[in-house]
Amino acid sequence: MKKIINVAIDGPGGAGKSTVAKAAAKELGLIYVDTGALYRAVGVGALKNGLDTKDAASVTEMLTDTEVGLKYIDGVQHVFLNGEDVSEIIRTPDASMAASNVSAIQAVRDFLFDTQRNIAKNNSCVMDGRDIATVVLPDAQVKIFLTASAEVRAQRRFLELKEKGSDEPYEKVLAELLERDYQDSHREIAPLKPAEDSVTVDTSEMSLEQSISTVVNLIKEKM
Repeated sequence: MKKIINVAIDGPGGAGKSTVAKAAAKELGLIYVDTGALYRAVGVGALKNGLDTKDAASVTEMLTDTEVGLKYIDGVQHVFLNGEDVSEIIRTPDASMAASNVSAIQAVRDFLFDTQRNIAKNNSCVMDGRDIATVVLPDAQVKIFLTASAEVRAQRRFLELKEKGSDEPYEKVLAELLERDYQDSHREIAPLKPAEDSVTVDTSEMSLEQSISTVVNLIKEKM
C-alpha cells in the first residue's frame, strides 16, 4: 500500500500560502487542498443569506442546509457552495473577512473538519490554512509556517487585487490585513500560530520562485 504523505502549511493572509502550496504540490505530484477556501465558502453562504457572520447562532443554523465541497477539474481546485462554483467570489475582501468571522465559530470548524481530514487520510496532499499543523493534521510528516511582514503581505495583496481591476487603496488593504491577523491570532478556537515542530519560512525578502524552491526543498528533505 502506497504511503500517504501529508504536508501542512499554515500562515497569515498574504504570505503566499496558496500560491506556494499549489506550486509545491504540482512539482511533487501531490494534491493541493486550500482549506481557507472552504471557510470562505461558508462565509459567502452567510453573506448570501444576509446573516451577521459573527452571529454564531444564525450561522450554525444555516449549516443544516449548507453543502461545501472541493472538486478538481483539469487538476485545478474548484470550490462549490450548494452546487454553485464560487471559486471566484470567495477571493473578494468581503469574503476574506467573512471567512475570518465564521472560522471563529466552533460549529463551522466541526462542519469542515471531517472534510479536511478525509481528504488527507485518502490522498498524499499539501494542505494550507491557519490551523492545519496545530489542529487538522497534527501528525503531518511536514509542517511549515509561511509568513512575511505585514507591509510586504499587504503590498502583494494590493497588486493582486489591482490585477483583478480593484481600485482598493494600499492603506485599506493593509488595515484589513492587520485586522484579520489580529482576529485570527487572538480567537479562542484554534488561533493562528506555528506548531511547535513546524519550520518557519519568512518570505519577506524572497521572490515567488525562491519561496516555492525553499518549501519544495523542505518537503523533499522530510519525505
